[in-house]
Amino acid sequence: MLRDKRTLALMFIAPLFILSLVYFLFQGNTTTTASLATRNVDSSMVTAIKNKHITIHDVSSDKSANTIIREHDYAGMLSQDGDKLTLTLANTDQSKSAVIKQSLQAAQAKLKGQAAATTIKTQAQALQKMQAALGAATHTPVNATANAGNLKAKLGSTSYTTKTHYLYGSKDSTFFNTLLPIMMGFVVFFFVFLISGIALLRERTTGTLYRLLATPVKRGEIISGYLCGYGAFAFIQTLLIVLFTMYVFKIQILGSIWLVLLINVLLAMVALTLGLLISTFASSEFQMIQFIPIVAIPQIFFAGIIPISSLPGWLQPVSYIMPLYYGASSMSAVVQKGVGFMDVLPNLSILLLFAAVFLVLNLLTMRKYRQV
Repeated sequence: MLRDKRTLALMFIAPLFILSLVYFLFQGNTTTTASLATRNVDSSMVTAIKNKHITIHDVSSDKSANTIIREHDYAGMLSQDGDKLTLTLANTDQSKSAVIKQSLQAAQAKLKGQAAATTIKTQAQALQKMQAALGAATHTPVNATANAGNLKAKLGSTSYTTKTHYLYGSKDSTFFNTLLPIMMGFVVFFFVFLISGIALLRERTTGTLYRLLATPVKRGEIISGYLCGYGAFAFIQTLLIVLFTMYVFKIQILGSIWLVLLINVLLAMVALTLGLLISTFASSEFQMIQFIPIVAIPQIFFAGIIPISSLPGWLQPVSYIMPLYYGASSMSAVVQKGVGFMDVLPNLSILLLFAAVFLVLNLLTMRKYRQV
């Protein structure tokens, strides 16, 4: 162990790296801010809803609430018809949905309180005038409690009934529903990365790779064989994960299931080529596993579990060099927002670029193992 400098470095430096990364990740602004669209809503209600956690957007479009939310990526939309309020929540982030519902409830309570105070003040003034007029005419005091029933009837006269709809999930959705699309991508990425890396490493440590490279077989054919073989297993794994989450966790997929499979397959291809590449820098399976904290674990932190916008400014660009960021964001968009192929095409192109770069690097690094 003392002579294995790489293993020692991974054992002692990798934990410090992960702890430091977590420290900086949680140094950002964690205040949740939700964007709420309003249409034909009383100005008093809009004013009562406003707070530091809510951003109001007044819309006049006749499009459906679902369409407006999807087009502008709003957390919700509130519309009014008389004393009836209709709240439509995207529900892709339960914390934002909770902020909107709490703000709406607080606004309704505030308006009722203001209406009650105004009614009490108005009735008190009217009673005083009535008492003065009757007292002057009859020289007898008037009992103010005679109008208590009218006063009570007018308390809370400003009231709304609210009906809530959910674009994704339901009122019983939890934070797990938000994480599930991200975790689907991470599970595929992690296991394909680990298994493919260890498989090639075993071929090298047992001498099989050296004997194979001594034949006329080309390096590209070897890598292609790994991609095809493990790619088939990755597709089956992806299919099982998607079906499991759909029928066991009852996840709602608003978009195309085929697009979900495509994103996962591309993530698997990136993980496969990356695993093969990393295995060339490990001299044992023990070292390959120790690369996980350096290569795989940081991926999950930048995949959307922690909103990228809440990270420190200098740390946000790091997410753009993480393949899982593009896969997880595409997965969440398809599952929770129902976007189409063209909407996620830029992210899919970047995943293909990652896979191509790792493939070229694999071909270059395999040169050192060809001895003839």
